[in-house]
Amino acid sequence: MTQLNTDHARQAIVGHTRRLAESAATAGPEAAVPTAPEWNISDLVAHVGQTQNWVAEIIERRITDPTQLPTEMAVLPADPREWQAWLTESAQRVASACSDDALDAPVFNPAGDGRPGARFWMSSMLNEAVIHGYDAANAAGRPADIDAGIAAALISNHLAMLTSPTWEMQRPESAHAIRSTGQTLQWLATDTAGDTGAWLVERRPEGAVWKPGTRQADVTVTGPARSLLLTLTRRIPLADRAATGISVDGETDLAQHWIDNTAHVSG
Repeated sequence: MTQLNTDHARQAIVGHTRRLAESAATAGPEAAVPTAPEWNISDLVAHVGQTQNWVAEIIERRITDPTQLPTEMAVLPADPREWQAWLTESAQRVASACSDDALDAPVFNPAGDGRPGARFWMSSMLNEAVIHGYDAANAAGRPADIDAGIAAALISNHLAMLTSPTWEMQRPESAHAIRSTGQTLQWLATDTAGDTGAWLVERRPEGAVWKPGTRQADVTVTGPARSLLLTLTRRIPLADRAATGISVDGETDLAQHWIDNTAHVSG
């Protein structure tokens, strides 16, 4: 799996959350979020800040038993002028919780995929900040830069979630839809080096699996890592080639089916 330097990951959580807050201020609390159509900006800000505080508590308390997970969520300030400070605090709290000492400590990992819990949560919190940061920027009409290395690591995290031991329990309709009889999908980033930007998915009868690397595939989707990430997370349509710089070689319907059936639970 493509791995990020842990210091880089912590800094990116804080940095992307800061940009999210700036975009939220530009858009305004009632603005619609086109890439998360059930939300407005207030909903998005609440979700990100509450999730960061909730995860920070899990790591701080070294919770290993899912029955002991926090049941109360942080309260979104009523005054939008306080959101920047609130999000700054939540981002710094979860980044600090993901300290080097915590990363390999026993902590609950809901994916059940063998990653130490705090490492799972750090990737998840980076994904939240980056993807929802894009949502906020899109709502505000602002650019949303995503470093190619971060995008590549989040693609690996995305595929790890979708092929994890607990995905069928969390999203049975998704797990069943992406099974098949051996069809292969390949995602290739044009702005990363070697296997850090190559992901091969195989749809097996018992479940989908993935690994880094390249080979002949039924469909190959190629483009910048940022565009691949935003396409996989359904922020940019696969068909919007002009905006993404993506090319598709092979069975486009197979790639579209994968995208249509692999959204994460949280927007």
